[in-house]
Amino acid sequence: MTNDAKRRLAEFAARRLEAAASALRGRGQPANRVNDVDGGKTLVLGGVRSGKSRYAEDLANRYPAVTYVAAGMPPSDDDPEWSARVAAHRARRPSHWTTVETGDVTAALRDAESPVLIDCLGTWLTRVLDESGAWEQRDGWQQRVDERLGAFADAWRQAAVPAIAVSNEVGSGVVPASASGRIFRDVLGALNTAVATHSDAVRLIVAGRVLNLE
Repeated sequence: MTNDAKRRLAEFAARRLEAAASALRGRGQPANRVNDVDGGKTLVLGGVRSGKSRYAEDLANRYPAVTYVAAGMPPSDDDPEWSARVAAHRARRPSHWTTVETGDVTAALRDAESPVLIDCLGTWLTRVLDESGAWEQRDGWQQRVDERLGAFADAWRQAAVPAIAVSNEVGSGVVPASASGRIFRDVLGALNTAVATHSDAVRLIVAGRVLNLE
């Protein structure tokens, strides 16, 4: 990656971080807030193997019908480890849930008529960056990423059904060695912040333990 490409990636991440910070500064406390037991919108954060997906699934399982939005890349013979992860997630979902495997998470959320569980925003962001041409620095990639993230944030804020989103908590470990890794971390952190500002409950899962952030 050239120095110019790294600079453009850094500038994009900086804009995302500032937008998330602005949203957080302007946040008001909405009336009649609900918790994740009663419905509303819940963001579930956690590290790798923290138990965040299982916790989110337990939250969703109280509903008689659930739309499960699998937001990551589909399984592939070229990546058996990823395929095994997908298979494990599929196997533990209740049979009465409806699964939607898609990169268009925004449309799935807008169209849902039953409670929604999105797992997860981290794998979805990877897909968005891939499809937008971020890594290859294709012309207009920043605008395409901004549009998709903005559209999702709007759909999340306006969701008419109970919604649960799972995401990776990033930034607490070693600084990624690559520019692309640092950009992913920064943009996902900003996305998490933006989603949290319009959530009724935020939970952080650490080593299987649940921390109530609000």
